[in-house]
Amino acid sequence: MKHIIAFAGSNSTTSINKQLATFASGLVEGAKAEVLDLNDFDVPLFSTDLEKSMGGQPENAHKLFNKIKEADGMVISLAEHNGAYASVFKNLFDWISRIEAKTFLGKPMLLMATSPGARGGQSVLTIAQDRFPRHEADIVGVFSLPQFGNNFSEGKITNKELNDQLLVEVDKFQNAI
Repeated sequence: MKHIIAFAGSNSTTSINKQLATFASGLVEGAKAEVLDLNDFDVPLFSTDLEKSMGGQPENAHKLFNKIKEADGMVISLAEHNGAYASVFKNLFDWISRIEAKTFLGKPMLLMATSPGARGGQSVLTIAQDRFPRHEADIVGVFSLPQFGNNFSEGKITNKELNDQLLVEVDKFQNAI
């Protein structure tokens, strides 16, 4: 059985992106999904001076990187703050990329975003689709869920057309792991 990790690029305890990542990872057949919470990987604000004074990267950055190494694939749903990554994700990403520049190790990735608005995190998805392959991400599926409050309820997507779009992307991811 394949092992996948799923997480939101958010540290909100009520993260809509974590809800989406949890739902999508549960759709992947033949895989055991481990849903991670970025709150369990707290790290100080990245700086090269701090890295030097610490003698390397924080233990929690290594822990998350090890989760990536152990997984057969990743389901990531990015929160969008002011059109870009949430600070908590960007900070972890910065630390982990110092451990290994090829941060995602060529693992298949289902990349997603959701937001309360009509664009569904399109800005952060565009940024990630450009940046992540430079860190050896194999983005095999991309999904945006607009208007989370109108299209997601009781742990699932309620809009049939959007749910069908997600199933196509999950199938691509499932075939790649």
